[in-house]
Order: sequence, then structure tokens, then C-alpha cells
Amino acid sequence: MSKEKVVLAFSGGLDTSFCVPYLIDKGYEVHTLFVNTGGVSEQAVKDIESTAIQLGAKKHWNINGQEQLWNTIVKPLIWGSALYQDQYPVLCADRYLIAEEAVKLCHQLGTSYVAHGCTGMGNDQVRFDLSIKALSDLTILSPIRDIQKEVVNVREYEIDYLSKHGHEVSVVHKEYSVNENLLGVTISGGAIDKWQAPEDNTYVLTQNPESNTLKPQLISLTFEQGVLSQLNGKDIDGVSALQEMNSILGEYGVGRGIYTGDTIIGLKGRIVFEAPALMGLLKAHRALEEVVLTQQQNHFKPLVAKKWVDLVYQGFYFDPLTKNLEALLESSQKKVTGTVELKLAPNHIEAVAVSSPYLLMSKNVEYAQKADWGIEEASGFIKLFGQSTATWATVNASQDSAV
Repeated sequence: MSKEKVVLAFSGGLDTSFCVPYLIDKGYEVHTLFVNTGGVSEQAVKDIESTAIQLGAKKHWNINGQEQLWNTIVKPLIWGSALYQDQYPVLCADRYLIAEEAVKLCHQLGTSYVAHGCTGMGNDQVRFDLSIKALSDLTILSPIRDIQKEVVNVREYEIDYLSKHGHEVSVVHKEYSVNENLLGVTISGGAIDKWQAPEDNTYVLTQNPESNTLKPQLISLTFEQGVLSQLNGKDIDGVSALQEMNSILGEYGVGRGIYTGDTIIGLKGRIVFEAPALMGLLKAHRALEEVVLTQQQNHFKPLVAKKWVDLVYQGFYFDPLTKNLEALLESSQKKVTGTVELKLAPNHIEAVAVSSPYLLMSKNVEYAQKADWGIEEASGFIKLFGQSTATWATVNASQDSAV
């Protein structure tokens, strides 16, 4: 009898490496899938494939998902300009692309089984499982969660299991765990988990701003209907823009953050993150929106964006509401066209100039300088605008004096 096939989302790390022989021992024919969402070299991609085959995978599949990540995650994130709990730029969102590609491969191979290497303590298990359930009726296998029911020290068990199966996987006991993709880097472990100050060697993309001697620099970003089209006057695609901006802004120490948040499963989680390019894009895009959107748009759109980023963080990327909100965000970008100049300095970024054919500026009015209305109109507006408060004060003052 032929074995049942299973598609395993594979990164080449300890957890997913363990999953390959574990699933083989359970009677499955393992097909590993690596979705490249950025942050890895060409050699690393080759090494991941080599590792999968050595571990016993029947076949390994590589997919480049960087452009898809830009189109499906970065665009609406920038349109909304919202951060999860006002701090975190959802660098975890590439998980949805990985889950989606795993489901596609399962359908291509004609199998009903999909697997991942998520633990039972983190957020990613929720993102993977909810995504797979939203996209299919596949059976989800999770070897790490399986062994956690019986094993206390999971890491040691995995290393020993691989060794007994003849796979001497090189495992370096690093103080920090680093997860990098096109959007940026998240770092956990060590001093971070202990709520202590992380050491300078924690960081990957950004230089220490305290010892940074770079002189201030101007860069320009041009948007067309809310989408970045040029960097410093030159046409550029989204993936290349993120890569180049991560390098430029990272040298100035821009985009660092230490985030403590409420995880999906109710635990407190603390990470260091670096997202130089995203922070630069958010700063420039918001500066442009402020002068081309109406007051009502600027007041309401953040409510939509906050809900969108909450859904993405919490595992509901494939819920219909996410796309409903994206449609509204996209529709708000029709006039978000123009160029923004950002001034960079160590650990500092500021939008210093904005130009657009759609600036909401009247020829006859300039804030605090000139107006085409008189004192009577201004006084009448103020009287009506504050009528409710003034009436409350009058009514309550008379009642208080009567008492």
C-alpha cells in the first residue's frame, strides 16, 4: 500500500527538522515546503532543501513569496498605518502565505494531510490552524504539540530523536531566537524574555543609534494611489524598496522596538523587533494622507485599520471581514499620490516636506495667516459649534443657584 502524503511547512530549524523523521515514523510520505518570504540568502534556500532531503523528505518544494507578501500584506498595512496595540507592525503576517501555499500543494498532490512545526504555547499555531481551516478541510498534523503532552524538555527530546535516527543536526544553543523575513526581524529569548534590557548584539538590521555618527540624510518616497512607486526619484518595485530601505534606515538605527503584548492564547509575550523600511513607509505615507484626505476620512480610517491589524495578528487573515476592510482602505487611496521627503538622523525619522497635486489647500485661506471670512462668520460658527456645552453651563448654573 502506498503511504499517505503529507505537506510539511518547513524552515530547516530544529522543530521542522524533527517533524520529518517523526512523520515518516508515523507512516507518512513527507513533502517539505519552504516559502521564501525574505531575509534568507540563496545559499540558505539551497541548504534548507538539502537538509529536508537528508532528513528523508520524498520531495522538497521551494516557493518565492516575497512579491505576494508585498501585495497582500504590506500594501493594506501601509494604507491603514496601524500597528497592533499601537506598537507592533505584524511582522508575523507571512505565516498566512506559508499556510496558503501549503494548502495549494496539498491539493496539487491530492493529499488530505498538512503539517506544521508550531508549539502549543505560541501564536503561530493559531495562525496556521485557522488559516488552513478557512481554506480547506485538510487534517492538520502538529508533531511538536503531540510530544509536548508527554515530554517536559521538548528541545532535548528533538535533538535526541534526530540523533537516534542518524541525523546529527547542528543545533547551536543561541541565547536569542531570530525570525527574519522581508518585513523585518523579530527576536526573543535571553534577556528579552526576562524583561531585561537586550544587549546590543541582539539586533540584526539596525545599528546602535547611541554610537551612531552618521550625518542627517534626506530620502524621498513617491506614492501613486497609496502604493510606493519611486525611491529617491527612481522607479522601484515593492520588494526591492523594502530591501533597500531596510539597509538605509537600518544604518540610522530607525525601526527598533521592544514590544510586550497580549498573545492570542492569553499569555504576556515580549519581543524585540526591527522594521526600518516599514516604519519609514508608514511615516511617509501618513504624512501624505494627512494633507490629501478629508477630515472625516482621517478620523474614521484609523478605526478600520485598527480592526484590520487586529484580525491579522490574531489569526483571522482569511476571515471575510479582513477583505471587506481592505476594500475600504484601498478605496481611500485614490488621491494619495505625491512625494514625501524623510529626514534621517540616528534613531530619528521625520517627514519634512510633502508635495501632491491633491493637497487640500485653498488659494484664499492659510492656517493662522489669512482667511476669506470675517469676524461675524467666525463668531457665529463658534457660537453654534459650542451651543450644547454653553446651554449645559447655563441650565446647570441656574439650577445650582436656585438650590
